Order: sequence, then structure tokens, then C-alpha cells
Amino acid sequence: MSENSISNYHIQNSVINQIIMPDGNGQFNGSNLLTLIHGGKVFMVNSRRRNGLILFKEYHAEFAGPGAAIGGDHDSDCQGILPIGNLSLLTPESHEDRQKAYLLRRQWIRLIKQITESPIAKERVQKILDQFEVFFPSEIVACIPDEAFAMLVGVLTQTVTIVRRVGIDTGYK
Repeated sequence: MSENSISNYHIQNSVINQIIMPDGNGQFNGSNLLTLIHGGKVFMVNSRRRNGLILFKEYHAEFAGPGAAIGGDHDSDCQGILPIGNLSLLTPESHEDRQKAYLLRRQWIRLIKQITESPIAKERVQKILDQFEVFFPSEIVACIPDEAFAMLVGVLTQTVTIVRRVGIDTGYK
């Protein structure tokens, strides 16, 4: 599998690149990565690293974690990206590798769907924060913008801000 380490991201008005990607050894800038994703080729997030990618669509965001496929027709509507951890993308070598990557992408989507099934916004926020802290160090999770979490679980950005600041027992929905 060929590997491209990518340590930059593209999201409007965001300035946390050095915090999320401290080693800075990436080969692409965010707009080039977005162009790469729009190029129609399928990549997969390296399953041997704690890394992933938040893909921003028009009205929501999706998380592609380790092993998940990105690119191809599935992400032609992607408008922005946010790599999490030391992002490493691989090119699937075989049809089986590609199929497995698509299945893993579906599993990541299902995980987020389970979180969003809660009717209480603050619970959705707490669940996504907890889930991300299982996969990534808390200092990386702390640097992910509130807007990204809000788009992942379908809540207002202010809800994420409040839950992060005071926790779930605020009475805020």
C-alpha cells in the first residue's frame, strides 16, 4: 500500500493546524487534500494509526476513522476536511481491500448515527466527545472546533460549547 502522510486541513476560519498536527511533516496542504478527495480516486485511512478525517458536507459532517474509505464518488460533495491525529492515507491494493474500507466507512457512519439517535442535544454532544476521547488523546479532542462536533451530531455550535465548558448537567438542551 502506498502511504501519503497528510498533516494539514481545510476548514474555514480555523487556525489550529499546529495543535492537531504537531509534527508538521505533511505533503499536502488542505486545499490539495480536498482536490485529491475530489479526484475520484479511493483512499483509505491507515488502520494502524490513531487517525481519521472529518469530512464536511453541505449540511453535516462525517467521520472516517481508521480503515475507512474516503474519496471516490462517495465524497464528491465534500466541502472541507479536518484531519485528526497524524493522518495517513493508503491506496487500496485490491478489490477486497477496497470493499473492506467501504465496510469500515459504513461502520463509522453507523457509530455516529447511533449517537445522533438520542433526542437530547446535550447527550449527543457528550457521547461524541466521549467517543472521540476513546480514539484520540484528550489534547487533540480539545483542539477540534465546536463546529466540527456540532455538524457531526446535528446540534447548534453553542450546545457543544456549553457542554464542553460546563458539562452535561447544565439543563441546556
